[in-house]
Amino acid sequence: MSDWLLYHYYEAAHGPFRNVSALAPEEAERVMHRLKQEGKTFAGKRSDDYLDIRRNLEARARELFIGKGGRPVLPYPHYMTLGPCEWLREWYQDARDLHIPLDAFDPAVISFTYGDLFPTMRYVDGKPYREKLYVKDEIGGIIDQFGWPQEWNRAGAHGPERYIEVQIWDDEAIRPFWR
Repeated sequence: MSDWLLYHYYEAAHGPFRNVSALAPEEAERVMHRLKQEGKTFAGKRSDDYLDIRRNLEARARELFIGKGGRPVLPYPHYMTLGPCEWLREWYQDARDLHIPLDAFDPAVISFTYGDLFPTMRYVDGKPYREKLYVKDEIGGIIDQFGWPQEWNRAGAHGPERYIEVQIWDDEAIRPFWR
C-alpha cells in the first residue's frame, strides 16, 4: 500500500483539478452548458440533471466519510483514481495525468469508492460494495476481496466499475499540482 499511486486525468489546455463542484451553481451550469454545446469531451455528454445528482452524491459521500471518522475540509471532493486507468484518457481530447503517492495524503481527508461515485451510489445490482465508501485502512481489504477493476473490467463488460475512485476532501495536498 505504501507504494500505491493516485492518478488524476485532465484536459491539457485547462490543467489539473478543475472542479465544477467548486463553482457557484450558476457558473457550474454555464460551464456544463458550454461543454454540452462543444460536445468534444465526456463531460459534454452528461445528462441535464448531472449537477444536481453530483451535489447530492457528494453530500451523501461526505456524510458517510464523516461517519467513518473522516475529517473533510471541503464540502465536495476532488477526484483521483487508485492506480492508473487508461480508459479515463478517452474522456479528454488532449489527456494528461499526474500521480501522487497515496502516503502523501492525510488519511483523514481521503475516501474511496469501489468504482466511480455515481454508479457506486446509484447502481442497483446487489454487489456488496454498492452504496459504500471506504477509508484508507479498509481499501486494501476490499481490493483483496474483489480485485482491481482496472484489471478485471478494463473494457467495462462486467459492470460500471472501471477503477477505484479516490475522493480528496482537502485542497492542501493537491495544491502543489494546481496550475
